[in-house]
Amino acid sequence: MITGIERIVFTVVAISAILLFLKNVFRLFAILCLGRWENRFDYLWKRTGFLLKYGFGQVRVMARKFGINHFFIFWSFLTLMIVYIEFLIHGIFPKFSFEFLGHIPYGIITAMADIMSLVALTCVCIAMIRRTFFRAPYLSVNFEAYFIPSLIAVLMIAYFVSGSTAYSVHPPVMAAWLPVTSKLSLFWQGMDAHTLHIISKVAWWVHALILFFFLNYLPYSKHLHILASLPNCFFRNDTLTATVPRLVFRKGERFGIAKAVQFTWKDILDFMACTECGRCQDVCPAANTGKVLNPKELIHQCKVNTFINGDAIRASRPADMLAPAPDDATEVVPLINGTDKSVSREALWDCTTCGACMQVCPVFIEHVPKIIQMRQHLVMEKAEFPHELITFFEASEQRFNPWGMAPSDRTKWTMGMKVPLMAEVKEAEYLFFVGCAGAFDSRVRRSTLAFVNILNHAGVSWAILGNEEKCCGDSQRRLGNEYVFNQLVTDNINTFRKYGVKKIVTQCPHCYNTLKNDYRQYGLSVEVIHHSQLISTLLKEGRIVPDKPLSEKVVFHDSCYLGRYNKVYEEPRQVLTSCTTRHFTEMKKNRENSFCCGAGGGRMWMEEVSGKRIYLERTHQAMATGASLIAVSCPYCMTMFEDGLKDEKATGKIQVKDIAE
Repeated sequence: MITGIERIVFTVVAISAILLFLKNVFRLFAILCLGRWENRFDYLWKRTGFLLKYGFGQVRVMARKFGINHFFIFWSFLTLMIVYIEFLIHGIFPKFSFEFLGHIPYGIITAMADIMSLVALTCVCIAMIRRTFFRAPYLSVNFEAYFIPSLIAVLMIAYFVSGSTAYSVHPPVMAAWLPVTSKLSLFWQGMDAHTLHIISKVAWWVHALILFFFLNYLPYSKHLHILASLPNCFFRNDTLTATVPRLVFRKGERFGIAKAVQFTWKDILDFMACTECGRCQDVCPAANTGKVLNPKELIHQCKVNTFINGDAIRASRPADMLAPAPDDATEVVPLINGTDKSVSREALWDCTTCGACMQVCPVFIEHVPKIIQMRQHLVMEKAEFPHELITFFEASEQRFNPWGMAPSDRTKWTMGMKVPLMAEVKEAEYLFFVGCAGAFDSRVRRSTLAFVNILNHAGVSWAILGNEEKCCGDSQRRLGNEYVFNQLVTDNINTFRKYGVKKIVTQCPHCYNTLKNDYRQYGLSVEVIHHSQLISTLLKEGRIVPDKPLSEKVVFHDSCYLGRYNKVYEEPRQVLTSCTTRHFTEMKKNRENSFCCGAGGGRMWMEEVSGKRIYLERTHQAMATGASLIAVSCPYCMTMFEDGLKDEKATGKIQVKDIAE
C-alpha cells in the first residue's frame, strides 16, 4: 500500500506526465496537419483488414527469422497496457482494481501480465545480444538502440522486484495467478519484512517513473513508430503500383516537392512510422552497391527536416496550428541540400525505383513516390539533373522516343515482313505496343520478331500502331519530367481511342506497368497484358508448341516492374518450363526478393558514377548459378545483362534471351 503523501506525489507526477504526453501527441498531430490533403479514407473495411493482418498480425515483421522476437515484444506491451492502466488509476485511487470484472477474468489478466512481462524482458535481452554480437550490417548501432531496450528491461525487472518482494511479505489474493512472481519470491526468503517493504517501494517507484519517462520520451525518439505504425498500416496504399499523383499544368502551379510541408499528411505519417529497422537498406540495390542512397537514412532525413521546419511554422502561427502549411512557408533547413538534416541530390538520382524497399517495409512506408516527387522539383522547377538526361529529355519531347530516332523509323524492324497496322486493318483483338526498345534497339528487335512469329503462328488477331506509337513515358515520369510524360500519355491515349483499342499486349514490363496503372489516372481503361502472360495462355490452349526444347541450364531473372510491381511471377516460369528439357534454376534472390538489374527509374539512360555497378552485381548473381542461358522478360534487363557479360568477358559462354526467343 502507498501512503497518503506518496499518493499525492504519484498523482501530481502521473497527471503531469499524462498532460505532457497529450501535449506531445498534439504536436505530432499538428505537424501531420501541415501536410497536403490526401484521401486515404476509402475502402475502410479493406483497410481494417490491413491493420489486423500487418499491424496486429505483424505479418511483414515476421517475414524474417528474427521478426518473431519483435512480435512477442509488440504483443507483450499490448497485453501489459491493461495492467498499466490499472497501475495508474490504482496509484491515484488505491482502492481501484479490475477485480470487479470477476475472479477468473481478473485472474487471466494477472497471469498474462506476469507471463508477458517475462516474455518482454527475455525478448529485449535477446534483441540487445543480437545487436551486440550478431548484428546484421543494416542495423544501426547508436545510443537509442540500447537505451530503449534497457529502459524496457529495467521496467520489467522493477515490476518483478516490486511484485515478488511484496509477495514474500504478504501473498496477494491472486497469488495462484502469478506463476513467475511466485517463483521469484523464493529468492527473498529469509529477508526481514521491513527490508522487503523498502525494496518493494523503491522498485514500485522505479517502475512508475520509468513508465512516465518512457511515455514522454517516445514522441521524440525513433520509437515514435510505436504510436504511428498501426495507423500507417491502416492508411497504406493498396498496391505498389500507385506511384505519384497526376499533375495539373496551369499557371501559378508548383511542381514536385521542394519542402517537407509539401508532402501529404500520409507522407509525414510515413516519417513518423519508420522503425529504422534497416530492411529497406538491406534490399536496396543502390545501398548494396556502395551508392549514396540509403532509403532508411533518406526517410530519417525527411523526418528530421519535417520536425525542424514543422515546429518553426507552428511557432510562427500559433492561432492556426491545425491547418496545412502554405507552399511559400519559410524553411529553416532546406529539404534537398545534402546535410544530415536534408536529402542529398545524389541520393535521389541513385534510385532505380525497383520498389524493393516498399516490398519489405513492415509498416508500408512509400519511399519511391517521395523520391520521384523530389525529382520533379529538381527537373521541372530547378532544371537540376544529371547532364546525360539533357539529350534524353530533348529526344523524348521532340521525337517521342529516348533514342532520338526519327518517328518514321519505328517500323524499320518490319521490313520484309507482313505486319498489320491499325491504320490499315482498323480493328484487331490485340494492339501490340512494341515499345521504343522493341522498335529501335537492334538486340531487342530480335525479341520483337520472335514474339511476332508466335502471334502469327498462333493465329492471334493483332496489329501495331507503327509510326503513330509514341514512348509510353515510364522513364520520363520516374525521372521527374511529368510535363513530357503528360504529353506522351495524352497523345497515346488519343490514338488508342481513335482505333477503339480494348486489349494491349507489350513485351516491356515498363510499358506494361505504365499503360496498365499510370494511364488510369488519365482515364484509360483497357486490358493490358505482358507478352509472357499471352504466351503462357497460348501454350495452355495448345495454339503453340515448342519444337526444339532447350537442353541448356537456364536461369530466370524477375523484372521489378513485372514481378514486384504487378505480381506476374508464374507465367514467365510456365513458359520456360514448357520449352526446357529440365527445370530451369533460380537465383538466390528471386520473385518478390529479386535484385534489380539497375535500369529502372530512368537509370537506363544514366551512368553509374559511384560504387559498384548494379547490373554487374546482378550478373554475378546469375553467373553464380552456373547457368549457360539467362532468361529475361524485359528489354532493359536484357541490355543490362548483355553489358554485364561483356564486362566479365563471358559473352560467348553465357547467352541472354527473352522468353519469347
